[in-house]
Amino acid sequence: MSSSISFQDLDLDDRLLKAIADAGFTEPSDIQRQAIPHALQGSDLMASAPTGTGKTAAFVLPALQRLAMNKPKKGIGPRVLVLTPTRELAKQVADNIYTFTKYLRQRSCSIVGGMPYPPQMRFLKQPLDLLVATPGRLIDHIEAGRVDFSRLEVLVLDEADRMLDMGFIDEVKRIAALTPENRQTLLFSATLEGEIAKIARSLLKDPARVQVAGVKFQHESIAQHLHQADDYRHKRALLTHVLKKGELSQAIIFTATKKGAEALAEKLKQDGHEVAALHGDMRQGMRRRTIERMAKNKLQVLVATDVAARGLDIKGISHVINFDLPMQAEDYVHRIGRTGRGGATGTAISLIGPQDWMLLSRIEKLLEAKLNITEVAGLEPKQPRPRMSHSKAASNKRKPNIRFKKRAYGSGRPKDKQGRRRTEAA
Repeated sequence: MSSSISFQDLDLDDRLLKAIADAGFTEPSDIQRQAIPHALQGSDLMASAPTGTGKTAAFVLPALQRLAMNKPKKGIGPRVLVLTPTRELAKQVADNIYTFTKYLRQRSCSIVGGMPYPPQMRFLKQPLDLLVATPGRLIDHIEAGRVDFSRLEVLVLDEADRMLDMGFIDEVKRIAALTPENRQTLLFSATLEGEIAKIARSLLKDPARVQVAGVKFQHESIAQHLHQADDYRHKRALLTHVLKKGELSQAIIFTATKKGAEALAEKLKQDGHEVAALHGDMRQGMRRRTIERMAKNKLQVLVATDVAARGLDIKGISHVINFDLPMQAEDYVHRIGRTGRGGATGTAISLIGPQDWMLLSRIEKLLEAKLNITEVAGLEPKQPRPRMSHSKAASNKRKPNIRFKKRAYGSGRPKDKQGRRRTEAA
């Protein structure tokens, strides 16, 4: 398709076009240009695009178009179901729906963990147009006999790779099996290969395939830097240096564990920073208030686990700092995508300690690029960089129980994926 295509060229309902214009969108992004026509034709679709490229609107807009054009069946239950791995992503989808239904009368709701059951139960007793849900909480309502899928027309699997990583795929398959066979299924994922391809074959029928840049996309608007650290104290000194630099306005610092996020946030608070932690053990209301404080620029620093790696869209994030590298290489791409969004530029800094070299090798293998290490004057590392080939890193890819030294601040690496199953987020 021509890059000059407009939203008007996509044959969307006038009410949708008016809402799009009110939101300030002028031209569809690459993923929207390629995915929306397939979805509007009613075909199943599997699509991949980097974070921050308008992926959510690529399935929300055609779903709303379908609802606007087709007369609903009588009964209760949703006509469109969007499954997301985390509450934050569910909120992002719900926000898009709210934006684009400005001139449409569509009833929607979210069913996610961490929220009271009674309001969700009331919504499920009504005719719904769109339902956004996390698999765990939706299964709870299904087992209680509260969900009716007889009217369902469209099933959307958002961040399918993330749902696979978090152990939700069995739940996703179970939910899909309860929906009508003639439904349209749209699958969005960072990668369309491997296990995701197998899942797509079992849930989708002759899907169209759209891939924009893919997981190997290297954010051109983001400057990526690495600093080598000899130990935890060295990491803290490097972090202090980065936070004091004048060009930093707001930053998200990623840690490996919830305990590590809390400990680091407390230390930064003692240093005088406006800081808060964000992780999956926090109640939903507290998480929402923390994100709102960050969005309103009342916090300078957010210390988070990978609960914030996807679905968190806050303007003004100038820096992403990986205090710990992620266990999954793909999460590096999603983490740094929290900055440099919407045409802005950003900076991603990773602090590489003795336990991080294997993880760095996996990231470089995924990106097919070497990330350069720079030194900070006065904070140069004393230890040499270990020699490690990509082939060695790849040979250890299926050994998540690599032992690392226990860290005093409680941010040791998880040995495996135990505990991820049936959790809403990290």
